[in-house]
Amino acid sequence: QAQLVESGGGLVQSGGSLRLSCEASGLTFSSYAMGWFRQAPGKERDFVASINVGGKIEYSDSVKGRFTISRDGAKKTVYLQMNSVKPDDTATYYCRANILSRNYWGKGTLVTVSS
Repeated sequence: QAQLVESGGGLVQSGGSLRLSCEASGLTFSSYAMGWFRQAPGKERDFVASINVGGKIEYSDSVKGRFTISRDGAKKTVYLQMNSVKPDDTATYYCRANILSRNYWGKGTLVTVSS
């Protein structure tokens, strides 16, 4: 059974950095596009960044230039390096694995940015 486990969340000051990790198991990691999404309290879940099997990367406008997504096939892990964080980045961050119409989600990791 596919499972995604996020880690690395926590409390960080505005302007600081944080690195999130998402370890996958129970799926052929190299076949899946991986992505990060986030959901702030009372808001919908929004796209943050993605990296497909060929290495193509996309970012939302709100994080472009500050966040970096990467993947390590040997560790079956996708990362989100968050730099120059802002209070608006406060949210629960979710990892997603996608192939065609199939999606798997992690349970999320909370990031809180203090001003």
